[in-house]
Amino acid sequence: MLTENDGKVLLAIARTAIQHCVENKPYHCEPREEKALNKRSGCFVTIKKDGQLRGCIGNFQGREPLFKDVESMAIASATQDPRFPAMTPDDLDNFNLEITVLSPLEKIEDTTIIEIGRHGIYIEQNFRRGVLLPQVAVEHGWDRNTFLEQTCSKAGLPKDAWCSPDSDIYIFSGQIVTEA
Repeated sequence: MLTENDGKVLLAIARTAIQHCVENKPYHCEPREEKALNKRSGCFVTIKKDGQLRGCIGNFQGREPLFKDVESMAIASATQDPRFPAMTPDDLDNFNLEITVLSPLEKIEDTTIIEIGRHGIYIEQNFRRGVLLPQVAVEHGWDRNTFLEQTCSKAGLPKDAWCSPDSDIYIFSGQIVTEA
């Protein structure tokens, strides 16, 4: 679990990394002393501009200490999310960050255990895969079936693909830190 201070540090790292990247300034995040920030954990960094999604990229397994993965995912969210053009200096005026630190994936057979607001969903079928974070269903007021359908749609699958025995469904939870 992250402390309030850990969350503030991660948000500052993400914001600074994005600003430096967009402005083509060098940036290197210094090693951190906070124990929780040096653990390896999956994370997603979400950028919102004027309340609308502007980028969201992450990974399920920490490749580096959390503070370094947050730095990398923040830059990727700002510049590599295929749904949006890369951020420009004009985009730096009004954006907010949300960081979700993930639990490990848990493969499930019974979708009735999915709890809205607690679990995110990751679905795989053949070479297609999609993920929606736990907060997405809450933000949109979805029930469990709609959440599953929307995760399938994000993967480019038919909405009912989650019912197929060819689909692998995983759940995860996340600790969310946001800018006030």
